[in-house]
Amino acid sequence: MQLRTVATTAARAATLCCAALVATLSACQGAAPAEPTAASTGSATASTAADALGAPPDGAAAACAAGQLPTLASGRLTLGTDNPAYSPYWLPREGGNRPPWDSEFSGDPSSGTGFEGAVARTLAERLGYAPEATDWVAVKFDNSYAPGPKPFDVYLAQVSYTPERAQAADLSDGYYSLNQALVALADSPVATAKTLGGLKAYRFGAQAGTTSYDTIAERIAPEQETRVYDSNDAAIQALSNTQIDGLVVDLPTAFYITAAQLEGSVIVGQFAPRDGEPEHFSMVLAKGSPLTPCVNAALATMKADGSLAAITQEWLADKADAPVIQP
Repeated sequence: MQLRTVATTAARAATLCCAALVATLSACQGAAPAEPTAASTGSATASTAADALGAPPDGAAAACAAGQLPTLASGRLTLGTDNPAYSPYWLPREGGNRPPWDSEFSGDPSSGTGFEGAVARTLAERLGYAPEATDWVAVKFDNSYAPGPKPFDVYLAQVSYTPERAQAADLSDGYYSLNQALVALADSPVATAKTLGGLKAYRFGAQAGTTSYDTIAERIAPEQETRVYDSNDAAIQALSNTQIDGLVVDLPTAFYITAAQLEGSVIVGQFAPRDGEPEHFSMVLAKGSPLTPCVNAALATMKADGSLAAITQEWLADKADAPVIQP
């Protein structure tokens, strides 16, 4: 659903103050480069966004001071994602991935490539943190939005906004809208299904804790029990072994699976959004995090100056079209 983060009263107030900062930033900076660019120095910049704009360094502007946010590690930004980190969201590092993202099919989040890799790097730079002042931690997908302290400042791993998730964590404004899709083996009868009714007799699988699982339960409502897996790799192996008849994932992931991970697999189709509102990915932060309004302000500038659209075009433009599975 295309909804916004449920925030605390204090966060909402800070967001209103940051809106003025965003407007001034857009007017003063002009268009940013379409591709993420590395900062010229290896440390977080000491200047503040307020200073750069000639605005007084107090209130919400000071709270979002570039490179001086109240992060887990002073002067550094800790980002998190899942492991493995899948293409097209994360791509491997030239010369080899760094542990723990050195398994087959995983990208390396520190490379700054792939859709979320580029979004993360650009966001970090807007917040005042160069790649050398950014750290990465691996966190299991469904642990990212679970209640409790977080080992990261900001987390990106195709986490779709839901009101339930927003009860235990802050979820940022959306940075990509999408539909769920169904993958099957080309020689399976599921591959020729055109309607939800034509899918009910089959067995499906999805990664635990995902909206892909919710899509199976709520949209297909199959007669057989849905199988749940700890990772997409495990679910893909189950599909390859014909332990399930179909696998539900987000549409860009479906393109990657069929092109690179599972020979002989096809995209059956995508599921139309409920009420005409597609899902959107949100970044995850600790509940009530003081960074949430700063992240939303940075995202707003990325949308306003076209840099987010340019990143989307570069990494996902050819992964957004598939037949729609009819009711």
